[in-house]
Amino acid sequence: MRRSKEQKIDKLVKLVLKEQGLDVKLKELELIKTWEKVIGKNVSNATTNLYVKNRKLFVEVRSSIVRNELMLIKTGLIQALNKEVGEKIIDDIVVR
Repeated sequence: MRRSKEQKIDKLVKLVLKEQGLDVKLKELELIKTWEKVIGKNVSNATTNLYVKNRKLFVEVRSSIVRNELMLIKTGLIQALNKEVGEKIIDDIVVR
């Protein structure tokens, strides 16, 4: 006999995470994990301490050259990162 209110476990997990307000934090972590894929390994090696706060991605950079390059491509980078996650998670990137 089949129950009429069966749901898939992934939908239930997503529902619980959304109710607890944790879905946004998971998306932020996913965005940080995709940093190297989007930006490339060489540039990723020059960056440290990535975190998201108030819809801004904060990135510390060891090289002034990389800092300038990131500032030049900031708009496209924001779009690429959000696209990779599948949702608009960040509005700005702060390079330090």
